[in-house]
Amino acid sequence: MNAIALGPLLISLPRLYAVGCALALLLACHFLLSLPGHRQRHWFNGLLLTWLLGARLTYVALNLESFAPAPLEALKFWQPGYHPLGGFLAGLAWSAWYLRHTLKPMAVAMALFTAASALWLLAITLTVSSERFALAELPDVTLEDLDGNAVHLPDLADSGDVILLNLWATWCPPCLREMPLLAEADARDGVSVVIVNQGEELLPVVRYLDEQSLDFRHALLDPSQTLMARSNAPGLPTTLLFDIHGRTRDIHVGELTRSHLERWLGE
Repeated sequence: MNAIALGPLLISLPRLYAVGCALALLLACHFLLSLPGHRQRHWFNGLLLTWLLGARLTYVALNLESFAPAPLEALKFWQPGYHPLGGFLAGLAWSAWYLRHTLKPMAVAMALFTAASALWLLAITLTVSSERFALAELPDVTLEDLDGNAVHLPDLADSGDVILLNLWATWCPPCLREMPLLAEADARDGVSVVIVNQGEELLPVVRYLDEQSLDFRHALLDPSQTLMARSNAPGLPTTLLFDIHGRTRDIHVGELTRSHLERWLGE
């Protein structure tokens, strides 16, 4: 999983690791970086800002096609989409410029920043390498669609499409924000989007989809939240990617972005 739940909040693991590494860097600088307090604070605050800008701009530049339909999405800094190398190089450039007149503190600052960056990447790599999907394939579960028809999930693989299985609810703002994006994906050849409402009755689901003029080929109800339990999803929204044979390829917890979706569907 790429996120953990703290009560109703979903926290991205890479962001949580980043906060931890930033705090470790701040503590290390307090003891090892021989700079006046105000200079150290100014450098550290600038480092955070330049890392964020560098990482975001690099990510956007590498995914221009995904951002072209909606350029303002590049300004949504709260969404995933940061390139570590771009942020790292921006941070080094800021440190070199700001500390250019004090060579020893500059070398120490760069070394500590490099160590913190390496620690963050190591934590992410270990998390990814140890990740095991709770579902290896489309689960042997039968749910009802909005017309009351039974849908056996493994049968969806007979279409030969890549399948996106999205767990959502009408009370979940990130779920609602990503719905138009999922509807676009559902209209693509070779892709089937299955939205499975978790824990709600028919009426609020139908009302929301009608109000937003959203028409999915597969809109299912899961009042017992069976799929959340089967997939070990920590919260909503959660989206699972299955290949044309119905085998699990990836899982994403939290709001999907266009660039993330394009990367999935482009593989």
